[in-house]
Amino acid sequence: MAADPHARLAEFLSIGDIKQNLPGVKIRDAATMLVIDRSGRTPKVLLGRRHHGHKFMPGKYVFPGGRVERADRRMNAATPLDKRVEARLMKEVRYPSAEKSRGFPLAAIREVFEETGLVLGTKMDQPLFAFPRKRSKGESPSRPPSDEWAKFAQSGVAPDLAVVHFIARAITPPGRPRRFDTRFFAVDADAIAARIEGFVGPDTELVELVWLPIAESLRLDMPGITMAVLEELEIRTAEGFTHDLAVPFYRMQRGRRVRELLS
Repeated sequence: MAADPHARLAEFLSIGDIKQNLPGVKIRDAATMLVIDRSGRTPKVLLGRRHHGHKFMPGKYVFPGGRVERADRRMNAATPLDKRVEARLMKEVRYPSAEKSRGFPLAAIREVFEETGLVLGTKMDQPLFAFPRKRSKGESPSRPPSDEWAKFAQSGVAPDLAVVHFIARAITPPGRPRRFDTRFFAVDADAIAARIEGFVGPDTELVELVWLPIAESLRLDMPGITMAVLEELEIRTAEGFTHDLAVPFYRMQRGRRVRELLS
């Protein structure tokens, strides 16, 4: 393994990198959440192992995440995104907007709930939504924007966007059967406001969850980009884990992988 961090990142990205002749695959927005427990001497990160029967990355260890839905941007939140995070999420985006930016971390929060039963956010003294009152112009929605968010709201927790860190972005290279433009976010484990059982088991999308130090987690069977983002997380943690840090953006340009910085 190369000693230089950036050389290691390139090495990770080459793992399982087999190009297929599949032109014209649509790139879809996706969002992923890294939950990091920094309460001990050695930080640990949450990973889930995908069901072996899945066509996409069967048996691999991944971060909870999935596709961004239009309903995500309409979900109520206890706090707004940090302006620095919002600004970076609007870079290199078609039709950027603050509304679209908030949809990315909200999608990651929803996916964590759907795949793990962990509810990220802040406990609310008042109901998150009022039923069935009609809302005025400019007012927050009076009901959840989707069935998935309705289940989330039943926990009495509101998403807390201010504590979400934007740590990486990656576009799946051409020639793959599925292509995603994925935003990787991270929150401290103390953002877990509730835990609901029954979301992880032998017949669910994630069959197990593990909390592991980054160095140990890199020994698991996982996609190359997952390994690269774990390395990015380690670098950011060592540098203070603040919103001021630039965000690496992985993509293909002129047939070669590049790592740019969204500053």
